[in-house]
Amino acid sequence: MNEEFSKILRTPYAEMLATGFGFTEGPVWGTDGFIYFVDIRNSRQLRWSRKTGTEIVRTNTGEGNGTTFDRLGRMVMCEGANRRVTICADSQNWSILVNSYQGKSLNRPNDVVCHSSGTIYFTDPAGRLPYKERALPFSGVFMVNSSNTPSVATDECEYPNGLAFSPDEKLLYVSISRLNENCIEEKQQGLVCQHQFIRVFDVNSDGTLSNNRIFADMSSSSDGVPDGMKVDQAGRIFCTGPGGCWVFTSNGTHIGTIKLPEVPANLAFGGPNWQNIYFTARTSIYLMETYEPGMAVW
Repeated sequence: MNEEFSKILRTPYAEMLATGFGFTEGPVWGTDGFIYFVDIRNSRQLRWSRKTGTEIVRTNTGEGNGTTFDRLGRMVMCEGANRRVTICADSQNWSILVNSYQGKSLNRPNDVVCHSSGTIYFTDPAGRLPYKERALPFSGVFMVNSSNTPSVATDECEYPNGLAFSPDEKLLYVSISRLNENCIEEKQQGLVCQHQFIRVFDVNSDGTLSNNRIFADMSSSSDGVPDGMKVDQAGRIFCTGPGGCWVFTSNGTHIGTIKLPEVPANLAFGGPNWQNIYFTARTSIYLMETYEPGMAVW
């Protein structure tokens, strides 16, 4: 373990908090002291705390995936199977934030983040649908303004998955899981997929994204793909991917990979001081502690 990587984790091993789920994803820390997460395959959202254990807070989520909170503290969820993004002020009152663009159905919204301006960004990869079911011919990163009107922030991504802003919000990182179906076959054959990486964009004053470039290469034959991302207050990028959670410096240097008992798909900083990392990893959720706090969610 290199010196910088040794300064990241306060705990050497991941603690399993709960298990027995179909496929965990979409973790987000709530100010009520719960870590919220989804079980995609069972279309439900749950929450966990040491005091209560696991509780179901929502069912029939339409294979709900990525979640976050907006500036008003409302939960936002990407509902992949329902091809929409929803929002709620409490667990009982969900409404559609966006389900189409220029009159055409979204593909399959995946992950979501909120900018300090209140603008919500979400990924909508076309690759999760057969060609004949795609209303939009591109994979986009969309932005939604205060009037709930969606626009394309960028269409320059092969398979956009996770999203994370730099601490100053001048950059938006986008994880790229694959190019096409051939990448899935390569991984199944134990080959190295060359289309797994993180892109980074400049965030313009109008919210659109520009200056597309590759930030970090995550090519690997190991199980897992570049997926959920978060950033700590030092600007390090944490991206779940092949074999664990990859950690990069702000200049794109890979300084180490956090290994867990199961391959993680996403993570969230949380806890009283934002120094806990909650990992959603296949059938379970895990906890580790860090020295550097993560960027807080609204």
